[in-house]
Amino acid sequence: GAVPHPDWEPGGNGDNMVTSTFVESRGEKAVLDPLAPPEDAIHVWERLDANPPTMAVVLKPEHVRSVDRFVERYDCRAFGPDVFNRDDIPDTELELVLPGFQLPGGLLALYDGRGRNETPLWLPEQNTIVFSDALTTLGGELQVWGTPWHAERALPALRALLDLPFEQVIISHG
Repeated sequence: GAVPHPDWEPGGNGDNMVTSTFVESRGEKAVLDPLAPPEDAIHVWERLDANPPTMAVVLKPEHVRSVDRFVERYDCRAFGPDVFNRDDIPDTELELVLPGFQLPGGLLALYDGRGRNETPLWLPEQNTIVFSDALTTLGGELQVWGTPWHAERALPALRALLDLPFEQVIISHG
């Protein structure tokens, strides 16, 4: 589902809506880049309470924003990076996710060529790749965010992902 970005300010760059993804796979229920809805979004909390996540997976260090809330509410396992911004460290100790790791439910961590800035996930049962911020949309087309090492690392790594039999791509912005 999409909710307003917690740090977005009017006049800033980009859309203020960001997504958090919920996926069921091989008996596991995962919320990816968890972003808690407002407390008054009762219908969203009721849906989550009826089918609670068994794990919360953070794909990017900047996206730890609600992992503690999900772990508290659902007593679920938490996965993600071990590197964070100094002013945004979760209380929850995350189980490390690195490219090549397979998470419960068969979710596979991918390499996006941007160092430890993001770890996209391959969802084999859904034939889907989930990104945090490596990709966005512009005019209905997927675009790759620029990086200082764009041509030498990011683009070759992302091109390698084209070998996966994906049918859709989920991104957090756009």
